[in-house]
Amino acid sequence: MITSIILLNVARTRINEIAEQLAEMQEVSEVYSVTGNYDLVVIVRVAQNDDLARLVTEQLVKIDGIEKTDTMLAFKAYSRHDLEAMFAI
Repeated sequence: MITSIILLNVARTRINEIAEQLAEMQEVSEVYSVTGNYDLVVIVRVAQNDDLARLVTEQLVKIDGIEKTDTMLAFKAYSRHDLEAMFAI
C-alpha cells in the first residue's frame, strides 16, 4: 500500500464542494479542510505508484477549482493502529 498526502489550494468559494468530490473517489481515504497555507489535505492510499499518478494527472486535473497541489509520498507510518489491515486494497 502506498500512502500519499496531497495538499491543495482551491477556489475559496468551492472548498466544501471540492472536498466532497474528493471524498467520493475510491483512492481517497480522508479529506480535511484546514487552516494555514493550504485549504484541503487529502490522504490517498493506492496499491501502486501508477494508481497515484493516474489520480493526480487524470482525475484531479479535471476538478474545476483546484488551483495548486503539492503531493507527498509517505515513506513509513508510525501508528498504534494496523494501517495496512485498516486500508487493505
